[in-house]
Amino acid sequence: MNTRNSRAGDERRTVKVSKYLSKHLRHQPERIGITLDEGGWVEIDTLLAAAAAHGFRFSRAELDHVVATNDKRRFAIEGTRIRASQGHSVEVDLGLPPATPPDCLYHGTVARNLDAIRATGLKPMNRHDVHLSADRETATRVGARRGRPVVLSVDAAAMHRDGHVFRLSANGVWLTDAVPPRYLRFAEKH
Repeated sequence: MNTRNSRAGDERRTVKVSKYLSKHLRHQPERIGITLDEGGWVEIDTLLAAAAAHGFRFSRAELDHVVATNDKRRFAIEGTRIRASQGHSVEVDLGLPPATPPDCLYHGTVARNLDAIRATGLKPMNRHDVHLSADRETATRVGARRGRPVVLSVDAAAMHRDGHVFRLSANGVWLTDAVPPRYLRFAEKH
């Protein structure tokens, strides 16, 4: 195998481990028999053993590589524990304190969602919070995962003044319970 193929294989493996971690640390820990604590943490040894017992082996070195190289910093390690930084559909309390957001935040979506968003605003859907980006580029990438992206601007300063609570995840994602339609601008298409 040449070096290029080896690197491509390594990258595919890293993505596969990352997706496995997202699935089980954010959405379905019970599928492999692990239990997240109230903050979303699980012992790394417990996770590795459960994954191996369910047919998906990966090493601590692979896990550390995924955590260290993930461009979105989806996972955090603290001592002997690991958790997803945000995006859970299972009940967890990340313990993030309220934070003052920048004046404007962004949300990436696709055109087919705009009528519902205009009617009811941004809702967390199957997650605990609405995810917002500090910059247009990130929101564009998020929206592009589902098709041709549309970037919405959120008047975070007005929301904050009106009493809406924002929290900032460890990986730089802004979280809030919902964004009512009056705080959204719909003009930007990419």
